[in-house]
Amino acid sequence: MGDGTAGAEGLFCFGLGYCAQSLAASLKRRGCKVAGTARTPEAVSEVENSDTEVFCFDGKSPVGNMAAILTRISHLLVSIPPDGDEDPVLTHHRDQIAGCVGDGTLRWIGYLSTTGVYGDRQGAWIDETTPRSPTSDRARFRSHAEQAWLSLAEDAHAPVHVFRLAGIYGPGRNQLAAVRVGKAHRVQKPGQVFSRIHVDDVTGVLTASMARPRPGAVYNVCDDEPAPPED
Repeated sequence: MGDGTAGAEGLFCFGLGYCAQSLAASLKRRGCKVAGTARTPEAVSEVENSDTEVFCFDGKSPVGNMAAILTRISHLLVSIPPDGDEDPVLTHHRDQIAGCVGDGTLRWIGYLSTTGVYGDRQGAWIDETTPRSPTSDRARFRSHAEQAWLSLAEDAHAPVHVFRLAGIYGPGRNQLAAVRVGKAHRVQKPGQVFSRIHVDDVTGVLTASMARPRPGAVYNVCDDEPAPPED
């Protein structure tokens, strides 16, 4: 990519969602080849274009020819949610990923998680050293998936990085956009604040990590201004 941003030959995204597409667009401008997955054939046709190859992956069956695909990439981003207690990527492709780590092909793995794994802290400040204490099934499943990826880092020396994202906003995904489509709502509770992060800043954090990998690292990705929703 020419600027030291990991020197990626290729990025594969399990889940070409909002954040993954932002990262992909940024890296493609630097010459990186990008491929990834969408859940349905219809979603594949919506995302696929001349410079992004997209494969169907609904989590129920593996991506065809994934072993060959992995030999063409140096960086892997996982942004799809767990399926109950199991991470679908690891369920179907753990051994293939571990094999690419072993032969030195795969140099960076990013797993997008959520700050929800910390649970309800009653407004207390937290950092990456705060123990996970999820209180909802969704957060518990995410915590289990995190641990599964970190276990891959330990077992196979995989270069896994976990990014716990706060509420994501950006173009087409913010309060003003919600007002325009009639989906805005107010949650007012004295003393309650929410942390957020702009999608461009998520891309910046991921790009910085690719440039300076720290296998096994966990990052909270949020801005410095938690605020009530009405603000």
